[in-house]
Amino acid sequence: MAGGPSGSGGGVSSSSKIWTIVMSAFAAFGGILFGYDTGTIGGTIAMQNWLETFGKWDDELGWFLPTKDKSLVVSILSAGTFFGALVAFPAGDLLGRKWGIVFGCLVFSLGIGLQLDDNFVVFTVGRVIAGFGVGIISCLVPMYQSECAPKAIRGIIVGLYQFAITIGALLASVCLNATKDRQDYSSWQIPIAIQFVWAFILGGGMMCLPESPRYLLLKGRETEARVALGRLLTKDADSAEVHEECNDISTALRIESEGSSGSYLACFRNNESRFGFRTWTGILIQAWQQLTGINFIFYYGTTFFQSAGISNPFTITIITCVVNSVTTICGLPFIDRLGRRTLLLWGAVGMCVCEFIVAIVGVTAGDIQPDGTVNLAAQRVLIAFVCIYIAFFALSWGPVGWVVTGEVFPLSIRARGMSLSVASNWLWNFGIGYATPYLVNPTTYGINGEKAANLGVKVFFIWGGTCIGCVIFTYFFIPETHGLSLEQIDTLYRESSIIGSSKFRKELLSRGDVEKPYKADDVVTYENEKEASPSGAL
Repeated sequence: MAGGPSGSGGGVSSSSKIWTIVMSAFAAFGGILFGYDTGTIGGTIAMQNWLETFGKWDDELGWFLPTKDKSLVVSILSAGTFFGALVAFPAGDLLGRKWGIVFGCLVFSLGIGLQLDDNFVVFTVGRVIAGFGVGIISCLVPMYQSECAPKAIRGIIVGLYQFAITIGALLASVCLNATKDRQDYSSWQIPIAIQFVWAFILGGGMMCLPESPRYLLLKGRETEARVALGRLLTKDADSAEVHEECNDISTALRIESEGSSGSYLACFRNNESRFGFRTWTGILIQAWQQLTGINFIFYYGTTFFQSAGISNPFTITIITCVVNSVTTICGLPFIDRLGRRTLLLWGAVGMCVCEFIVAIVGVTAGDIQPDGTVNLAAQRVLIAFVCIYIAFFALSWGPVGWVVTGEVFPLSIRARGMSLSVASNWLWNFGIGYATPYLVNPTTYGINGEKAANLGVKVFFIWGGTCIGCVIFTYFFIPETHGLSLEQIDTLYRESSIIGSSKFRKELLSRGDVEKPYKADDVVTYENEKEASPSGAL
């Protein structure tokens, strides 16, 4: 699923349990808001009243949503999110991290309000506006967290954000299941309207939290920064701890400013540090994450299970969301134990096997018979392997894709490299979301007729094939980096091949190097790269 963490701050040196709880709760509501919104639409488009309100009538099909409308209404959120993500950084710079998130909540709420209308155009516009708000929030929430969270728990909090996204999707499936039998507008308006609660909690809670001290110091507002740091450290604004932390952040900001590249073009330079290779790694890992087919389940799972003859598709959707949530939280410790490359390789292999099994069972014993009967055993196998497939994703490509994206970029291009990677995620999210109904749906005829591929469950052959692509991509593009500092990762890219990265990683660790903050030497190294570059700029 899209919308993973995208911030990159240094955090603060705080061991306060109060802020551990506050930041974890804040992460939860930021993720729940996004996960719930993306999880709602899959069940909404299967609601009878929603189809009667926005769909078309066919003598054979009954009330149905034309393929073009289904593609549009599902994928258009990602289009809005794509543009929201692009404006998140200038919004966060102009308004601040705190008020930028509040602004995102207001935009999101406006979009939710429009989705309560019974006009299809207004509903669709509401999806775009809500997506715009989600895009802002999905970038600024992790940015705020990474700049304010205690350093000791920063990784856990960012991981909890991804977990909270799965909880949001689970809550959406539960709400949809509770209202699916209503015969009026409330069947789909209630699940949509509940999103006002998430926006209110996130926006209201944000107003009670301090602004990011890193942002305040960036803007030269040192007095306000000391007050904010005092709250985060639970110390007096004039204390020695606050003074020392303030100086550390100011030094880091100065070094980042000196080492920052001024152009997106610098991200694609083929220099000694392999900027271009690393940038394409970030962009492509986000593309392959979407090409695993996971959003087919979360966007179209309910209607897919319905078309496969499963009698309780809303319940099955809840089960898939539970599997996603449980395996995500259980799998977080393995990221640093088994390693990024290992998890991505075996995760892709596991998903590939499951998807081919689902496709084979679906086109053989799982087909609906002409008399309308279904093979219950085959359906259970199909559901079981869909759940196993989701578990493999949640253990690997779900969280690990974002971890790799956050690690591969050096300081000088990190912000721009991350923005390109996040944009890639949303772009592929939109493209796959839009194209899937045309791949899965049958061709319809008459006045509302539309051509479609009618693949049905056979679409899993495509997702299985793309997972083979994930294996190949991981083998040649993803180095093993677990346990390495960001500086050691930079050394790995300079001195090792991708295939030999596991062995080289052990050599780096055997040297006894320890993680260190960025110092003046890092800027000197960057300046030397500039001098060695033919154009004089990276």
